[in-house]
Amino acid sequence: MSARRVLVVDDDASLLKLLALRLEKEGFAVREASSAEGALAILASEVPDLVITDMRMGGMDGLSLFDAVNRKHPSLPVIILTAHGNIPDAVDATRRGVFSYLTKPVEARALMAEVERALVWVSEPGDEQDWRAGLVTRNPSMLRVLAEARLVAQGDAPVFICGESGTGKELLARAIHRASGRREGPFVALNCGALPEALLESELFGHVRGAFTGAVRDHKGLFQSAHGGTIFLDEIGDMPVGLQVKLLRVLQEREVRPVGSASTVKVDARVISATHRDLRAEQSAGRFREDLYYRLNVVSIAIPSLAERRDDIPLLANHFLGELSRRYAKPTRAFAPDAMTCLVSAPWKGNVRQLQNAVEKCVALCPTPIVPASLVTRALEGSADDLASFDEARASFERDYLSQLLRITEGNVSQAAKLAKRNRSDFYSLLNRHELDPGEFKK
Repeated sequence: MSARRVLVVDDDASLLKLLALRLEKEGFAVREASSAEGALAILASEVPDLVITDMRMGGMDGLSLFDAVNRKHPSLPVIILTAHGNIPDAVDATRRGVFSYLTKPVEARALMAEVERALVWVSEPGDEQDWRAGLVTRNPSMLRVLAEARLVAQGDAPVFICGESGTGKELLARAIHRASGRREGPFVALNCGALPEALLESELFGHVRGAFTGAVRDHKGLFQSAHGGTIFLDEIGDMPVGLQVKLLRVLQEREVRPVGSASTVKVDARVISATHRDLRAEQSAGRFREDLYYRLNVVSIAIPSLAERRDDIPLLANHFLGELSRRYAKPTRAFAPDAMTCLVSAPWKGNVRQLQNAVEKCVALCPTPIVPASLVTRALEGSADDLASFDEARASFERDYLSQLLRITEGNVSQAAKLAKRNRSDFYSLLNRHELDPGEFKK
């Protein structure tokens, strides 16, 4: 396994180096930052497993750094070190979510104990590529989603996943199942909008022989099939209101009554639900029960659209290209630079599913090892849409915007400046303002 990554932040160079050496001696991969602003620049390109920061520094202090980190990476533990500790400060820090608050000088053994405790708290539930198979990303927002999913998987609370169609809601549900203690049990999925009400009830809860015309044998239903595992109810917003009442009863009583049966059957299945609909609006319109919403929405995870994670487009496109080339036994191995530009700038209203379909069209039709831009344009059917210019981005989102460009171009400033529609010198000034180092984004 690769070394766990720790970001250390301190404006005292000697203390920073001492702490880094101590952690490296214990086998950790350490990144150093001499300011909170520098730490945020590093976090724009990579997310460590743990942040250790001094409290009092020039500019942003340690608690302000925690607030900034917590907004984007709520599952990332932060340990704050301070030479001016007091009980009210410690209580305030822990209430705000700081993992640990230690007073300097920190004894090495005590610090390492806290570090190990923090890393156990965010430990992987197995092989990373196995539990999150199919969820390819390097985008900070999506990595935050995966971190949240990994944490919620350790419990048994119902999970509600919201996101546009094609963003990968079922893939995330499967990842939660694989990361949970139910991983050895079944994973059962159902699209609630794909069946009429009568058939949906039978499919969910089962039926007995003779319950209705065509019921020639007992059928135990998906809740019973998912016993000991996870049931995923996709497009829960499309479930008829009458059936919502029966589902609520199953969630409350943990038992199902098959159609036509006089008895109930106990079930033990974790429920993960998902929809692309606004369930608040559905409640107002009388199409979704409020009590069911709160029963399902114990933990909520929102998946960003592909347009919100454009830095993942080259990664995903190349991932799909490799998979599909092997499936079709084609020699196609790469996209031409202008072809990739077309992919990055397309609107992707169908999200990751649409991108996968577009890449599949390209592989099926491409006669050469390199996919040309003309073929991508044909696969997109003229739906490309340019990235917003830099001037159109709000000033408060400058760091995120610049980081996204550097991730897309893997640190190539010329290409990044071209995408931002700025000259190189002006672009370098913007990078310096936000302490962004292009080298951090190179492979």
